[in-house]
Amino acid sequence: MKVAYLGPKGTFSEEAAVRFFSEADAFLPQDSMADVLQTVSNGQADKGIVPIENSIAGTIDTSIDGLLTYHLFIEADVIFPISLHLIGTENSRLENIRRVVSITPALDQCVSLIRERGWGCDRVASTATAAQVVKEQNRPELAAIASKWVADIYGLKLIASDIQDNRLNHTRFVVISSNSHLLTSQRKTMILVTPNTEYIGMLASVLNVFAALSINLTWIESRPTGNKLGEYRFFIETEASYGSEQMGKAIKILETFGHRIDILGSYSTKIL
Repeated sequence: MKVAYLGPKGTFSEEAAVRFFSEADAFLPQDSMADVLQTVSNGQADKGIVPIENSIAGTIDTSIDGLLTYHLFIEADVIFPISLHLIGTENSRLENIRRVVSITPALDQCVSLIRERGWGCDRVASTATAAQVVKEQNRPELAAIASKWVADIYGLKLIASDIQDNRLNHTRFVVISSNSHLLTSQRKTMILVTPNTEYIGMLASVLNVFAALSINLTWIESRPTGNKLGEYRFFIETEASYGSEQMGKAIKILETFGHRIDILGSYSTKIL
């Protein structure tokens, strides 16, 4: 089995991939999350793993939009604890840092310290790329925000540990494939609701269907349809198996209302 993830070597995505796919034959690092999705879509990889949300920074739009763009399905979601560290070269000191470099979600998760210290920010494609930049430039005033995993890989020094705004920081990854086979025994179902028309109370009417059937919702995200301004569709994650009677009724009722329903996955959660 070949598994694609956001590279280069040393990213949180790699660490999550290696820990989740312990029996994979090959890991394929990609330059961007869009590349991960495309690699799975075109069959170069059997599975992929991408971050979908963080407990501090929120939803990662590239991943959820890519599910639709590349016609992919969720097979599992993985909760991964995130500890962010300030890492630099041997001569780096906390009081000397002037700029930090990292991926946008990591910078967003450390905004309090960044503002307190008045650091400038440079954005790159991954935390591992940030470590590479620090290694190559070898400037004591430049540091990366990344993991201990990547610091060890690139031989960099930990300047400060656990610098994220919330110590209970977690990122949720989803395991994706092009396989549309839905397992009815799983604990969650992800659906996409595209309303047939906009009207006052439309979203409330959709949510009331799940409330009436005692289906708990664990995640809701609105995204523009791309057709016209102000027109949205909704990703809804439920704590109900795709094969359950309640889920079947919910889908049937929503379709009766004229809404389009796409099933994006039926899966269970694993905590690493």
